[in-house]
Amino acid sequence: MKNLIQRTLTGIIFVAVIIVSILGGSALFAGIFNIILIFTINEFYGLMRKKGFSPQAVPGIIAGSILFLTMYKVADGFSPVLLLSNIFTLAIIFFIELYRKKDNPLMNIMITLGGVMYVAFPFSALHFIGYYPAETLGMEYNWYLLLGFFVILWSNDTGAYVVGSLIGKNRLFPRISPKKSWEGSIGGGLFALGIGYLFYTLSGFGTLYIWAALAVTVVIFGTLGDLVESLIKRDLGVKDSGSILPGHGGFLDRFDAVLGAAPVVVSVLYLLNYIL
Repeated sequence: MKNLIQRTLTGIIFVAVIIVSILGGSALFAGIFNIILIFTINEFYGLMRKKGFSPQAVPGIIAGSILFLTMYKVADGFSPVLLLSNIFTLAIIFFIELYRKKDNPLMNIMITLGGVMYVAFPFSALHFIGYYPAETLGMEYNWYLLLGFFVILWSNDTGAYVVGSLIGKNRLFPRISPKKSWEGSIGGGLFALGIGYLFYTLSGFGTLYIWAALAVTVVIFGTLGDLVESLIKRDLGVKDSGSILPGHGGFLDRFDAVLGAAPVVVSVLYLLNYIL
């Protein structure tokens, strides 16, 4: 009972922080999510240390944070030239390894850069959901689609869990996640499509095609993102990525679907905006 209360309370606080950061404007969102990014990428490096590698945690966190913040400023209207600063922060990781005298230097460099790409790049993509569509880029932050992204993501997880618990029989990916079922995934997808339609109806923002594309992309690639993190944890022999969120594990456990879905959602939405 105590664990259930703890898990519920943590979940409520977690969701409240995400919603407040989105509704509070782009600067608040960037500030809060930059803090979340720091914890998340540090968790990733911590997992890699369990495998015997020695990633450059501090340089990797700094590089990830700079990528996130420069992407925010570009989405907010600054010149894309600002992104060139990331060349220096990423390149210097190679030079730092010269002075560390650690085993497996090549893998240490690759894992450090991998943490930036796995965590910071998808988080950075979220800014471009907040500033969608393309013709208003740098002019107007719009929280409808960004909030919809997260609510659809959560509804997919909830629907998959509920339907899978009730009627799930056919395993989706038994080698990596034996509890996930095709029935649950389909149920989660229907939940997500329903929430997407609800957002379309209530917000009056965008077209039905955009919200449907958002929901379908989130369902497919959010699930794949979840499976990728499960693959990493299974390879490391750990149940959770961390313990900072009581009853929910770590930040990677909570944002695995975001990492899988966010970059693809941005690609799909902006491509549709160009085509339609």
